[in-house]
Amino acid sequence: MTDQKTRAFVVEHLDPELGPWSALEYACIARESHDRGARFLLSSVPAELQMPADLAATRGLEVEQRSVEVVFADCKERVCLLDPSATEELSPEDGDNFDVFLFGGILGDDPPRDRTSELRKKGYVGRRLGPKQMTTDTAVRVTRMVVHEKIPLEKINYVDYPEILINEHERTEMPFRYVADEKGEPIMPAGMVDLIKNDADKGVGDLF
Repeated sequence: MTDQKTRAFVVEHLDPELGPWSALEYACIARESHDRGARFLLSSVPAELQMPADLAATRGLEVEQRSVEVVFADCKERVCLLDPSATEELSPEDGDNFDVFLFGGILGDDPPRDRTSELRKKGYVGRRLGPKQMTTDTAVRVTRMVVHEKIPLEKINYVDYPEILINEHERTEMPFRYVADEKGEPIMPAGMVDLIKNDADKGVGDLF
């Protein structure tokens, strides 16, 4: 079951730079949102920040230099902040209560640095996506499944802390929760596994 209401998913970009990991995540969010009739805004993007060509050409991406506060100033009560520190879990009913779902970039920090605290101070209503840390694209995917497809959080199939095979002798564990595909594999942005393999000598936090 899905509804046809148009929603906006917004990532407030809280970094002066944009690394390869984030670029792949944002492109993935843009494509999935576009394919499902939703908007994806990347807000608070510094004017001097040059978007990677592949990301800039991605359909569905809206780049906004203004903050989410300004863009949605006239409907603050319809904005839901996805906040790991919130006391209430996101539910399918929230799809009726909110039109804009806000994420603090970068959610996928390991260890978490509570970037969302900067948005929490602005007074938005908060909802949580469960107890485990997610990448940004996973958090948006889960939110869309709950509010658009009306699937409760606990009914979604997850893969926690999957291992990526780097080579014959080396594996790396991803410290995040992912949505599982129909084969039980974690859904990741196109190109992410190659990025992780190519930069296996770096820590996960260095790829954002």
